[in-house]
Amino acid sequence: MTYKLFLSLLLIILVGCSESFDIDVSFGSSDYAHQGIDNAFESTYVPMYSQPILFRSANIYDGLGGEFLNYDLLLSDGSIKEISKSISAPGVMVVDAVDKWITPGIIDIHSHMGVYSAPGVSTSSDGNEATSPVTAEVWAEHSLWTQDPQFALALKGGVTTFHVLPGSANLFGGRGATFKNISQNTIQAMKFPGAPHSLKMACGENPKRVYGSRRQSPATRMGNMAGYRSAWIDAVEYTDGMSETNEDRHPKRDLALDTLMGVLNGEILVQNHCYRADEMAMMIELSKEFDYKITAFHHAVEAYKIADLLADEGICAALWADWWGFKHEAYDMVQANVAIVDQARNGTGCAIVHSDDPVGIQHLNEEAAKAMAAGNRAGFNISKAHAMRWITSNPAKAAGILDQTGSIEVGKDADIVLWSGNPFSVYSRAEKVLIDGALAFDINDPKIQPITDFDLGIIQPEENRVQ
Repeated sequence: MTYKLFLSLLLIILVGCSESFDIDVSFGSSDYAHQGIDNAFESTYVPMYSQPILFRSANIYDGLGGEFLNYDLLLSDGSIKEISKSISAPGVMVVDAVDKWITPGIIDIHSHMGVYSAPGVSTSSDGNEATSPVTAEVWAEHSLWTQDPQFALALKGGVTTFHVLPGSANLFGGRGATFKNISQNTIQAMKFPGAPHSLKMACGENPKRVYGSRRQSPATRMGNMAGYRSAWIDAVEYTDGMSETNEDRHPKRDLALDTLMGVLNGEILVQNHCYRADEMAMMIELSKEFDYKITAFHHAVEAYKIADLLADEGICAALWADWWGFKHEAYDMVQANVAIVDQARNGTGCAIVHSDDPVGIQHLNEEAAKAMAAGNRAGFNISKAHAMRWITSNPAKAAGILDQTGSIEVGKDADIVLWSGNPFSVYSRAEKVLIDGALAFDINDPKIQPITDFDLGIIQPEENRVQ
């Protein structure tokens, strides 16, 4: 008996058995293929060692609009265990937090750390795959450099989680991913467990400038729209083909269409670079044409013009406090932009203060303070407790991780910051930053201050410094 004949007879036996005993012999089925897609490059993150910690008599902003004065906070096993007055926890480490403030760890929904690493040289410029208007096949995490010194600088500013996006040269720039701000040797060991991928889309000047200058399409805003629609048409056909019960009729696997299919199936969140109000409204119409959801518009300088529409659609706006005017589509700015989006539809809007900048990420608390002050000058009554949402729970919502972090609630990850004073003051500093209850940064202990290979020889040990 030949080898091929033996395999044929074995397959016939297995198929016959499967009809009676429900044995699965669908080799290469769509379920198996999707499982491979879903599990690719998944997180291997393991929290650092932590011990129970009790913060005594702290002032707390919970990231959801709550303010608690002179409260205790107990962390244990990597999560938040209790928030109340006078907690009794014998034998645990106690930190005196009198006159100090605790907040959730800051979350930046728009970062390019790791893909535009420091130093800023061409060999580290890995954020834009500007070779085609549609590069949905690329993943930002595949460019991320784990030794980027910018991570540690952000940590010193209280950032515990950040979302890394590709750049905005393309209509579809690729996938973004969320990371815990800890130093690890591999990218997967930094990835936030269970966090969904995002799809970076970009409208406006950038795609048409990049490709129009090459005498390619798109060269106009109508070319942008045609490019989106063509890609989504292909994605719908691909998704329908992949859902076909007859695997012989499945299309050949396509990395770019895998990503777009993930959006259509609700598994990948759309983070859309878009400045002008009219274009944001157009992108909303596009999402309805192809039945997908936009999670957030980024930069969104003109979001205040359509704040009610964004609130009605449940779309967040990730914004700068006062960065504007650096190109044509960024001119029509108002400093109350964040507050107007936040207060739309009786305060149901979702406003986020983001960085898109390696320096801005180091002081997002101050950026939120500027946006709050501008809103109050415009006549809104926005409290500090409420404004804390803009850099904690709202970006967590936009990253799809609010069930795990972004607020101080019992059971959530113990991602918190202890501030020397009120976090909205320029004089306050992050004294301790904890990620999953483990001390990742301590301003008073050089041994708990991350240093990369690119800091060694530049930052001298304390005892060797010339006074």
